[in-house]
Amino acid sequence: MKNSLLIAAACLMALLSTVGASLPYPILPPLFAAEAANSLNNFLGLPPKLLFGIALTINPIGLLIGATLLGPLSDRYGRRPVLLTTAFGGAAGHALTAVALVMHSYPLFILARFGTGLMEGNGSVARALLADKLEGPLRVRALSWLNGAFYAGWLAGPLLAGATLGFGITVPFMVAVAALVLAALLVMAALPPQAPSSDTSSLWQVARQRHALNLLRFPELRMLFIVQLAVSCGVTAFYSYYPLWLVEVGSFDTPSIAAANMVMCGIMTGSSLIAGRPSEHEPLRRAAWFAWGVAAAVAGVALGNLWFGLVAIALFGIPNAFFNAIVQGWAAERFSAHGQGAVMGLLSTTFCLASILTSLAGALLSLADTRLVLGLGAVLCAWSGWRIAAWRGELACLSAKGATS
Repeated sequence: MKNSLLIAAACLMALLSTVGASLPYPILPPLFAAEAANSLNNFLGLPPKLLFGIALTINPIGLLIGATLLGPLSDRYGRRPVLLTTAFGGAAGHALTAVALVMHSYPLFILARFGTGLMEGNGSVARALLADKLEGPLRVRALSWLNGAFYAGWLAGPLLAGATLGFGITVPFMVAVAALVLAALLVMAALPPQAPSSDTSSLWQVARQRHALNLLRFPELRMLFIVQLAVSCGVTAFYSYYPLWLVEVGSFDTPSIAAANMVMCGIMTGSSLIAGRPSEHEPLRRAAWFAWGVAAAVAGVALGNLWFGLVAIALFGIPNAFFNAIVQGWAAERFSAHGQGAVMGLLSTTFCLASILTSLAGALLSLADTRLVLGLGAVLCAWSGWRIAAWRGELACLSAKGATS
């Protein structure tokens, strides 16, 4: 019962972190495209599209910082206090967002979205919590279920906005506030208070000296970062540009794109429920297979016709869900000595960095052809699969040498 409550609390926190990130997507465009100028869409006389772009970007920037710092902070101060702080902080961020929309205050809105993103970086803490408290096959399954909760959030956020926006523009955000408070109560019930840590490092010392990217000084973790970054760039290229591909190739409108996204997210969430099952094959071998599977799905969109591409979009979620479950479980087992918060923070940070890199490269490549962005993503995933397979052989050789010495 205690493990079930623990997994439920972590999964709810994961769900709500992505709900918070995706919630504004159907709400913001009409606000910034409105013909009537106000202080929200005409701040300092700047173009509404520029203000809209900043509004979309500021949350992921906060998410990147949070993903880098919150995991190591939880290694120092404990999972429970960091999760509770970020849950209540995220609730405050959503409430402040609602206030900013009522006041038409663009600076307050940006501040609220940044702060909310910072708190939503607690996904690494939720992963570290499960890695700490669970062992063996149950840990791998729980991490897979946690990924499913993250995927479901990208589907649930826009649905929540669409279902509640008719009652008022602030209602979706207030529902998110209530849900985060509920998540905090679950964390309180699932995790008893911890004894004070003997570590006397200050908050600044932890943030400066133990952030997740510090792990890159270790060769194996540096290799994990490289292969994970390559796959993440392919995945984020797919996420960012398959809707544009649907518009260009199939003349899809917003409801049609939303329907394709629902199918993909549904399959990916369902795949996460079984991705953590035990296997007789080595984790890195399986990770290589599924990296190639992701590459095949992305390439299917880049190179195929409309119907072939739609099938590839729907099936993309299967190898993606399995790859993440395998890599996270393997990393939790192999690198636990470095602190689960820092290790999971590194994986979360990698995805955030990939999103930024993909946005920069995609902005240039898509001017020529959207398929170039998708093609590059497929190549990066395929290379990552090859490198993981080679890395597996290198680790096996090192292990054999160590056994004979």
